[in-house]
Amino acid sequence: MQRTTQAALETTGTQPIAEASQPGRLISLDVFRGLTVMAMILVNNPGDWGHIYPPLEHAEWNGCTPTDLIFPFFLFIVGVSLVYALDGVKQRGGPQGTVLLRVLRRAAVLFGLGLLLSLYPKFDFSTVRIMGVLQRIALVFLGCGFIFLKTSWRTQVWLIIGFLVGYAVLMQLVPVPGFGAANLEPTTNLGAWLDRTLFTEAHLWKQSRTWDPEGLLGTLPALGTGLLGVLTAQWLRRRDQEPAAKVAWLFVAAGGLIVLGLCWSPWFPINKALWSSSYVLFCGGLAMAGLAALYWICDVQGYRAWTRPALVYGVNAILVFCLSALLSRTFGLFQLALPGGKTGGLKEWLYEWGIAPHFQDPRNASLVGAITLIVIWYFILSWMYKKGVVLKV
Repeated sequence: MQRTTQAALETTGTQPIAEASQPGRLISLDVFRGLTVMAMILVNNPGDWGHIYPPLEHAEWNGCTPTDLIFPFFLFIVGVSLVYALDGVKQRGGPQGTVLLRVLRRAAVLFGLGLLLSLYPKFDFSTVRIMGVLQRIALVFLGCGFIFLKTSWRTQVWLIIGFLVGYAVLMQLVPVPGFGAANLEPTTNLGAWLDRTLFTEAHLWKQSRTWDPEGLLGTLPALGTGLLGVLTAQWLRRRDQEPAAKVAWLFVAAGGLIVLGLCWSPWFPINKALWSSSYVLFCGGLAMAGLAALYWICDVQGYRAWTRPALVYGVNAILVFCLSALLSRTFGLFQLALPGGKTGGLKEWLYEWGIAPHFQDPRNASLVGAITLIVIWYFILSWMYKKGVVLKV
């Protein structure tokens, strides 16, 4: 990572990958990103994994909870951000070799950070998980970056259709070697077979070792999620439409995507682990509606007094994602005595002695544990925001 400042991110000079080619920043995008990262910390860091309110858990398989919206929202934001970073380069025309290399470099760094998180703290390369959250973000960033620079918006629409329909055909019609007919079960679907074949079971998601929720084949529909963000950003950047018209048509498009996703779900169920095509449309519609609402509130109407907590998270999203995971695993290295004669990491010790005894309902205690972490990170990120410190990949 490199240390930079907010002003440096907004320059249009020698760093095309980081330039903001529009007049000013899209405040709503930073707010949307920040809210998404705050939600991620909330669901990833409960005080007690055994006591969680249902909306803060992933769907067991088919279906969609609020927690299942977080990752697709982030990929949608990646697509929007790409356009605001690269549109000036595309509009100027000319050679794009330098910016394409920057896109490739950033994707490689993101993928490497994902591997680092998988390796830490044991650094056992024989069982390291190859795919993961940052790895999928890296692949979507790379694919959407190249597609945006090299194609028109009409081509991007057709690519979304191709990715989603093609993925549905692969998952629902192509027989799975060694298992027979196509199916959508966790361990026997085509994507799970492909991951086991390419990576071997030792390098898959450690909770199963038979399939991976961020598997390779799922990158195809995930690209569709990113491209929905790309299309949304191109619409927002149009100069021949009034803001009210932009927002209105975004809500129309969002509603259409949500309906299409729900209509498709009886045949290809909404499923985060599979990143099903119906899931892409449903979550993409919700993300589009969310950004449209924030764009109207923050950028058009100028109501920004409430946005600071989200902004301080939004401008350092990758930093807080990585450090929260690293610190959680570091705390696990310190085994301490817990109530009831059990042992646990430093985080569990702080929770069991400092938070849990004050609540009758353990779900409330678990929720407060997660909120406490959000508050702690807020003060750290707020100080960085005040100093103008932004860490970018």
